[in-house]
Amino acid sequence: MMSKTIKQLLGQKLMLGVQGDEPSREVIELFQKTHAGGLILFHRNFKSAAQLKSFISTIEDKIQRRLLVAVDHEGGRVIHLSEGATIFPDNLALGQTDNEKYAFRQGEIEAVELRRLGIDVNLAPTLDVITGSFSPNIGIRSYGRDPERVSRLGSARIRGMQSKGLSACAKHFPGQGQSSLDAHNALPVLETSEQEIREIHLQPFRAAIESGVDTFMTSHPIYPKLKACGFLPATFSEYIVKEMLRKELGFEGVIFTDDLEMGALRDLCSIGEAALRAAMAGHDMLLICSSAKDAYHALECLCEGYKTGVLDLRELEESSRRIEYLISKRAERFTGGEPVPEAEGAMLAATVVGDAFRDFKKDEKLTATIRNSRTQTPPLIIFPKISELSRRITVEAAMLNEETYIRGLFEKAGRRDCVFKIVGLNPSLREIKALESEIVQAPFTVFFCYDAHLNENSKTLLCLVEKRSANPLMVFLRDPYDASLISGETPFFQAFGFRSFQIEGIVHLICGEPESQAQGSTDAVPRGKG
Repeated sequence: MMSKTIKQLLGQKLMLGVQGDEPSREVIELFQKTHAGGLILFHRNFKSAAQLKSFISTIEDKIQRRLLVAVDHEGGRVIHLSEGATIFPDNLALGQTDNEKYAFRQGEIEAVELRRLGIDVNLAPTLDVITGSFSPNIGIRSYGRDPERVSRLGSARIRGMQSKGLSACAKHFPGQGQSSLDAHNALPVLETSEQEIREIHLQPFRAAIESGVDTFMTSHPIYPKLKACGFLPATFSEYIVKEMLRKELGFEGVIFTDDLEMGALRDLCSIGEAALRAAMAGHDMLLICSSAKDAYHALECLCEGYKTGVLDLRELEESSRRIEYLISKRAERFTGGEPVPEAEGAMLAATVVGDAFRDFKKDEKLTATIRNSRTQTPPLIIFPKISELSRRITVEAAMLNEETYIRGLFEKAGRRDCVFKIVGLNPSLREIKALESEIVQAPFTVFFCYDAHLNENSKTLLCLVEKRSANPLMVFLRDPYDASLISGETPFFQAFGFRSFQIEGIVHLICGEPESQAQGSTDAVPRGKG
């Protein structure tokens, strides 16, 4: 193992994100000078499947070594690839189906598609168990509230992925589905009891290890009720990484940090110190997802940590062996032919969503209102500007022109008499004021709502539609928590996401045959004001 220098052993622990979709001189130098062992891909790195293959190949050719290439391809809202791979729904939709065969097949399809693109690790599935309180970062990314269900579906997807040569990642250990803060922005402190952590939140992670998962990712929150953990973020906790995950649960694979540049850690210390403390806690790979300056600083602090004796050579060598073993499992960078979506993928995604809608209750009054309404005043459809998301994640091309898209769906379903209004994800007060008279006059109003529980103006518009519309119908596009903002009498659909197959399925429910109408949902959807 000492064929590597100390700097190479330390640098190998870095998994870096870079800017742009071309491997610039600065990007090549970054990997050469830091000896980084991994590359994490984002939406900003992807222009086409062919470009991505060239991007990865060029970096590796220039630095003359193999990297561990990873991407967050969770499904639903966390998608960075717009070509060559199926977009599956968020985990909560699959959780509604409770179908392990779907989960396993999704994993297989993801593996085939991502290996064609040269990706080694899918940083999925999310195995956090959501609770009664809303979790702005997890929410719809979870399979649900039942730890046994999360365990079964997550393990099935892991087995599917790894059976076709793609490493899965169980995240976010030891569970942050109960967090009321988004670690991207602030540091959550989770007052969950040790008993609850062990009996509920660890259950899916135990199942993942039993399924042979290759990698884990920890989370940033503080768990003060884990007394041995102290008041440390999990990322810095030797107890959580070395004692719980390694010794108690017996995990022997590669352990990633979450992104060290997140707001959860920014106010605590520098990126360099965060990298050093995460390495001391026992992580194999440290994610720095944006800044080259941060990456250089991290390596500098790791080197200083080794010089002062806080990093142990034996542990560095063990980490290197784990990383090298994971890389060695794939002799070729690109396997399985040209990068195209599997034919079965879109069909499976639509089937999952269709089954997720199966338990919706009927509302014959609403059905009759929508289907039979042919008044002089047209129905009103309010739809959010999904294209605003395209700066950060993949938005399907058809949905970049929202009015054309949603109008086409309703017209295809036989409703050519509707008025369509497109509003911001968090609409301005001026937009809301301009809609008021139309809401009052419309025979019914369908509001496709995006996270009103997080956006005050969206909440204002939601209340306006509920109070002033003659017949309001809410469609909740993302997290399940918006349903708690309306009364128990107001009909709604939970779309479990905003992808095209989900919106198309909802339009079918609205305009289709009476037996496919719906109101309400299952235990994943909190309900009722207060």
